[in-house]
Amino acid sequence: MADTYYTIASPGEGAFREKMSKFLSFAHHVTTSDEAKSLIKEYANKYCDARHVCWAYMIGPQHTEYQSNDNGEPSGTAGKPILGQINSFNLTDVVVIVVRYFGGIKLGTSGLISAYREAAREALASAPVMECHEQRELAFTFPYLAMNEVMRTIKSYDLKIIEQIFDNSCSMKISIRADQSDSIRGRLEDISGVTFRE
Repeated sequence: MADTYYTIASPGEGAFREKMSKFLSFAHHVTTSDEAKSLIKEYANKYCDARHVCWAYMIGPQHTEYQSNDNGEPSGTAGKPILGQINSFNLTDVVVIVVRYFGGIKLGTSGLISAYREAAREALASAPVMECHEQRELAFTFPYLAMNEVMRTIKSYDLKIIEQIFDNSCSMKISIRADQSDSIRGRLEDISGVTFRE
């Protein structure tokens, strides 16, 4: 199972002019829709003098959560082309906001679509892309005597420990790559006394 997905490592920006209208675009890495909405609100406040602040976001390793908004532009002419660019860059966990200053000349439906698409493309093209791996959490308990073996397994896979309690009976929660979950679970199951908490 492929667990790899791509997002942006740091923000990107773009600017595009079409028939006197100015489009400013901004791409940010986000991990929740709340984070995306809070950034959108921030830009809407910052550019409150602009005619439109349109946006789209995509969240989740499987690209399952997304939303777009035309913010007063004709339906489908702003949010959709922005979302289309996120998809064509094959990115997730990203929000793209495009601010439009109207220049007095109407662009028409196809003109708007291509302007918003180009502005979004510029912001995304200027942001460095990073590869990520879908993570799963695994929680388990084990006797103190098994500590060395458990820690050896954690180190050999370079796993991230989220929480740990060391006592007579120890417990641990680790973050693991989704595509390695079966082999890591198998390695831990081989250690005497390890039991998993669902």
